[in-house]
Amino acid sequence: MKLKAQRLDFCIIKSISLTAFFFIHSVFLQAQTKVLIGGTLIDGFGGKPLQNSVIIIEGERIKAIGQIGQLQIPSGAEVISTEGMSVLPGLWDMHVHLMINGHSDYTHWDKTYLKIQKDVIMPASAHQLLLAGITSARDLGGPLEPSISVRDRINRGEIPGPTMYMSGPFIQHEPYPGTAEFRWGVKGILDARTKVQQLAKAGVNCIKLIDQDQMTLEEVSAVVDEAHKNKLKVVAHSHRPEEIRRGLKAGVDCFEHTGLASAPEYPEDIMTMIKERTAQMNLGPLFWTPTVEGLYNYEYMRDNPERLDNPSWHLDLPDSIIKDIKNSIQKPGQLSYFQLNPIRKPTLETKINQLKKAGVVLLVGTDSGIPMKFHSQSTWNELDVWVNKFGFDAMYTIRAATYWPSVAMGVDKDYGTISEGKFADIICLKGDVLRHIDLLQDVDIVIKKGKRYK
Repeated sequence: MKLKAQRLDFCIIKSISLTAFFFIHSVFLQAQTKVLIGGTLIDGFGGKPLQNSVIIIEGERIKAIGQIGQLQIPSGAEVISTEGMSVLPGLWDMHVHLMINGHSDYTHWDKTYLKIQKDVIMPASAHQLLLAGITSARDLGGPLEPSISVRDRINRGEIPGPTMYMSGPFIQHEPYPGTAEFRWGVKGILDARTKVQQLAKAGVNCIKLIDQDQMTLEEVSAVVDEAHKNKLKVVAHSHRPEEIRRGLKAGVDCFEHTGLASAPEYPEDIMTMIKERTAQMNLGPLFWTPTVEGLYNYEYMRDNPERLDNPSWHLDLPDSIIKDIKNSIQKPGQLSYFQLNPIRKPTLETKINQLKKAGVVLLVGTDSGIPMKFHSQSTWNELDVWVNKFGFDAMYTIRAATYWPSVAMGVDKDYGTISEGKFADIICLKGDVLRHIDLLQDVDIVIKKGKRYK
C-alpha cells in the first residue's frame, strides 16, 4: 500500500508539473506574440497589397496573415496598430561598408580607426542601418575578424543590427598601400584558391572580387570556381569594361556599380555577353547592384548640405569621430571623390536601363559609407532615385530591396517577404509608400526576427 501511495503521489506531482509547464509555456508564447493590425500589407511578392491586414507574430516568425474580421487575435498578445500605414518586409541593402561612415579621406580613416572597427565603427554602422529599416545587409569589403565578429554578435542578440552577410577582405590583384588588413592580393591560380579557402574556412557569406581586369582570366576563374565549390556566391566590381567581360566569362554571380567611367553606355559586345547570360535561365538570374544614388545625388548634397547635419548618423559614434567626419566634409564641392561626377551622372540612367532591358535582376544597394553617404540615409535615397528620377515602378523597386536580395543570397525560405513561417522582419511607415517612395526616410516601426527595435 505504501508503494502504491508513493506512485500515486509521483503521478500527481508529475501531472501538476506538466500542467504548470504548459501554463508557463502558454504565458511565455502570449508574451512573445505580437499582432500588427490595420495597415496595408505589401508582402514583397509583387501582388496586390492587402488592405486592413492582420499579421500574427509568434516568437521570431510570422504565424498567420489575414484581414480584420477574418483572423482571430490571440488573447494576451501585444497589439500594434498599423492603421494608415504601409507594412512591408524589412529592407535589404546589398552593398554596404560597415567599416566606413561618410568620411572623405579613406587613407586617414583606415590609419586612424582600423583598431576600433570591431568594437566601435562597425557596430555603430550596423545599428544605424537597422533603425533606418534595413533588417538585412550585405557587407562587401572589410577586415576579416571584425566582420565575422560583428555579424555573429548581431546574430546572438548582443548588439543591434541587420542580419549581415559578410564578404570579409576584397580579393584583388594587389592591395592598395596600407590596406592589407582588408584587401588580399592574388598571385597565381594556387594562391587564388588558397585565399578563397581561407575566407570560406573563416565563415564568410560571399566573396568580393575587384580589379579582376588586372588579374589573369585563369586567376579570376580560380576564385569563382573555388568559391562555388565552397557554396559561396561571387560579387564583382563592374567599373571597367574588362572587369565585366572577365567576370562574365568566369561565372560571377552578381556585379556591383554602374562604372566609374564617363563613357555614355556599356559597349555593344558587353551587352551581347550579358544578354547571352540572362538567356541561360538554367543558371539562375544574373544579379546586378547598380549603386547609383551616391553619384546621382552628389550635386544636390553639395548645394544643399543641410542633410549632412542630420544627427541620425551620429548614433553610437564618439564625439571625436563625429567631429572628424564633419571636418572632412566641410567643403562638399571640393571632394576629390566626386570631381568627375558632372560627366558620370548623365550615364547612370542610360546604363541602369541597359541592364534592366537586358534581363538583369537589379538589386538595391548603395555603397553606404562612402563620403557624405551615411548608413542612416543611403538606402531610402537609392529607392527614391530609382522611382522618382529614373521612373521605375515602386513595386519593382521594393522587390529589388526585399524579395530579390533574399533570392540572391539563397535565404528566401526564411527572409525577403512577409509570409507564414518566415522570420518576422517587418517595417511600417505612415502613408502610401507605393505612391510616395520617399516616405521610407522616416520608418515608424522596425521589427527584426519578432523583436521591435523602433
